Amino acid sequence: MNKSRFFQTLKLLALVAFTSSLYAQTPNPYRNVDWAALPDGRTWGAVGDLDVAPDGEHIWAVIRCDATALDRFGNECVDSDLDSVLKFNSDGEVVESFGGGMFIWPHGIDVDSEGNVYVTDSVSDNNIPAGDQRGHQVIKFSPTGEVLLVLGTPGVQGSGNNQFTSPADVVVADNGDIFVADGHNNNGNNRVVKFDRNGRFIKAWGQTGYGPSEFRALHTIAMDQRGRIFVGDRSNNRLQLFDQDGNFINSWTQFGRPSGIFFDEHDRIYVADSESDVQQNPGWEMGIRIGDANLGWVHEFVLYAPGDPFVIRGTGAEFVAVDAAGNMFGGEPVPRNLQKYRRVRP
Repeated sequence: MNKSRFFQTLKLLALVAFTSSLYAQTPNPYRNVDWAALPDGRTWGAVGDLDVAPDGEHIWAVIRCDATALDRFGNECVDSDLDSVLKFNSDGEVVESFGGGMFIWPHGIDVDSEGNVYVTDSVSDNNIPAGDQRGHQVIKFSPTGEVLLVLGTPGVQGSGNNQFTSPADVVVADNGDIFVADGHNNNGNNRVVKFDRNGRFIKAWGQTGYGPSEFRALHTIAMDQRGRIFVGDRSNNRLQLFDQDGNFINSWTQFGRPSGIFFDEHDRIYVADSESDVQQNPGWEMGIRIGDANLGWVHEFVLYAPGDPFVIRGTGAEFVAVDAAGNMFGGEPVPRNLQKYRRVRP
């Protein structure tokens, strides 16, 4: 090893040690709880995005269908009629489900103030069978599973006003405007697309890149109580903040490599980071960072178990949600688990 490489390695090890020490001092006020079960002996597929129903109690979750091949990834529902959109009560029991046969790779979810459920199909084009009319779309359901609206051209990727390329996530404003994070891949459309409540295109912003309003894999999108749009620009290891017209506000890097975002009624932000490691985000640890949604300070950290740094899918929750009682929930694709965390300290 030459001298330059040696000192670079020492600097990297020192950074990792410092960051680990820093987060070791950040309090974790949660404890893991065994909670949910699927009905009729169904085994868990990969768990995707989560959201909380308007009652603050029930949890909606995306459960990718296949549970037989542990290394299957990207098309888990292509040949399954299992429901992939499930609603759980506070005891972890499924009380509503739908979406069977409608998705190839369900990914993002949002629940509006009326209880309607929006789900994205983030399948890549190479995972869509020839002639299959699924994928590259966002579907709006009633609380009981009636299809109310479809955005995107089913089975066709693109960058037109009503086209997506692997849309990763969706969030709905109080007035019904719909914001779609398009898309999941580094070299996809990398934009936010805005529609009105009836599905009429309003505008889009963003492109592939590293600067403000540029993205590399929009993995998650959420809205705080001020109406600001937060985009998890995952491969750029940052959150980007916008107003609802797409004007850039700020960029935050203190929440790691963001996979999922949630805001609670107390103005706290929760960011799930399932990929930070020595390969993808050196000096950072995988876990859920919890902080002030206004100032951006990180106050608490829930550390995941360390994983293989050469496996990019991570080991813990990609997605996070919090109910009105303060319980936190993590959607874990690789462990295939819907994890509940009970808050044990204020």
